[in-house]
Amino acid sequence: MTMTAEPKMSTTELYMSTSDSSVDFPYRALSRAAIYSIFFFVLSLLGLIPLFAPMIVLALIGFGFALAGLRAIRRYPNEFSGIGIARFGIIANASLFVCALAMHTYIYMTEVPEGYTRVPFYELKQPDNAPDVPTEFAMEIDGENVFIKGYIHPSSGGGLLRQFILVPDLGTCCFGGQPRSTAMIEVTVTGGKSVEGGMTKRKLAGKFILNRVPQKKTDFDNIVFYRLKADQVQ
Repeated sequence: MTMTAEPKMSTTELYMSTSDSSVDFPYRALSRAAIYSIFFFVLSLLGLIPLFAPMIVLALIGFGFALAGLRAIRRYPNEFSGIGIARFGIIANASLFVCALAMHTYIYMTEVPEGYTRVPFYELKQPDNAPDVPTEFAMEIDGENVFIKGYIHPSSGGGLLRQFILVPDLGTCCFGGQPRSTAMIEVTVTGGKSVEGGMTKRKLAGKFILNRVPQKKTDFDNIVFYRLKADQVQ
C-alpha cells in the first residue's frame, strides 16, 4: 500500500499563514477615554450627597471622555475596543448629572420652611479688606425669621449642643484660624432641643438678632455681632 506524504509548507508559506491569522485576529487596545469615563462616573456619585453636591460636575467630564472614546473607537476600529464601555459611560454620566441636578434643585426649592426667608451667609460677611462690622443687610433683617446654612465651629464642643457658634464654611471651621466677627453667628436652640456637634453642614431656621452691644465669647478672639434663636435645626 503506497503512503502519500503530505506536502511540507515552505518558510514563505508559513510566514504568510501566520500573518493572515494576525490580520484576522488583530490586537486592539481598550480605549483609555472609555475607562476614564467610568472612573469619573464613580467619583461623581458622591455628588448625590448634599455635602458633596459640587462633585456632580465630574459627570460632565466623564461624559466628555465617553464621547471621545466612542469617536476614537469608531474612527479606528482596528486599533481600539471598548465601544460598550463608552456607550455606558455616555448614558450613565448624562443620566446621573440630570437626576442629581433635578434632585438638588428640588431640595433647594423646598428646604426653606414657610414663614422664613433664605439668608445667604455671604450677605452677613464683610470682605477681608473691609472693616469687620455688621453689614447693611444684617441691619435690615434684624428681628426677622430667617433660614441659613453653616457649620458648627469645633470650639463649640462636641456631643449634644444647645448653644454653639455657626460659621459659613469648613475653611473657617478648621483651617482659617479665628473667624472674623461677621463670619460668626451665636446660635441658641430653643424648645428644649439640641443638635449634635460635628462637621456636617447644618440648616437652621429661627429669629435673627443683631447685637447692639457686641459680646465676647469664650475660645474666640473676636466679638460676636449676630445671634440666632433657632427653632428648627437639620
